[in-house]
Amino acid sequence: MLKDKVALVTGGARGIGAAIALALSAQGARVALLDLDGAEAEKTAAGLPMPAMALACDAADERQVIGAVRAVVEWLGALDILVNNAGLGRPVGASGRVDDMSAAEWDAQLAQDLRSTFIVTKTAIPHLKARGGGAIVNIASITGLVGSATQPAQAAAKAGMISLTKSLALDYAPHDIRVNAICPGYIWTRPWERLTADLRRTTPEFAALSPRAIFEEVMKRRVPLGREQTVEDIGHLAAFLASDAARNITGQWIAVDGGITLRQAQ
Repeated sequence: MLKDKVALVTGGARGIGAAIALALSAQGARVALLDLDGAEAEKTAAGLPMPAMALACDAADERQVIGAVRAVVEWLGALDILVNNAGLGRPVGASGRVDDMSAAEWDAQLAQDLRSTFIVTKTAIPHLKARGGGAIVNIASITGLVGSATQPAQAAAKAGMISLTKSLALDYAPHDIRVNAICPGYIWTRPWERLTADLRRTTPEFAALSPRAIFEEVMKRRVPLGREQTVEDIGHLAAFLASDAARNITGQWIAVDGGITLRQAQ
């Protein structure tokens, strides 16, 4: 249980971030949501079972983050848990490949995925220290483990998040701050809706299928367990890693992917 804990979730307005916020709140935590879409974050916060707050914030902008974290600590009294979920959420470049990508697009991906994790963590750590410890959960991706031909910028950023997770865990273990990463697999969110539209255009056998039907077919072919992963899967694991039940788990990455990365290793 997370009673009396205060959690900050970046990219918390919808999708994985909203599911994590709900899982934390359901266990008694008071949650603050940071998101570029402040209005949507407020709607999500209003639907949580425990008192919550929402702030419009670009997690890659250090000045905005400093102000937002200060507001969270002033309004909710402390900070015990940080979930770094903010990310670009879409491939960059015309095809996603390096030779179709500008330097600005590459920088945008790394800023929203990796720079944001650094900035928010850097800002939050003094507050976790003040509480005598805490938990950080970084939402990476299986692309950071196995790479991606069509999303190399995301893969690079997420691999950086995984490596940063291990470094932070070593550095802040003496302060009883645990740091872990979750690597989601295939989840039906807005990026996958866009990807299935591309697959329908480029794969003749998918031409007559709906986006959701394409997604389900991909699940059958690529996921050893044969089923999709869900935002609730990620939320439940994040809540566990943030809790005292995981008090001896730090510096780890956990793939929630139905076995996809096992198949990559064949």
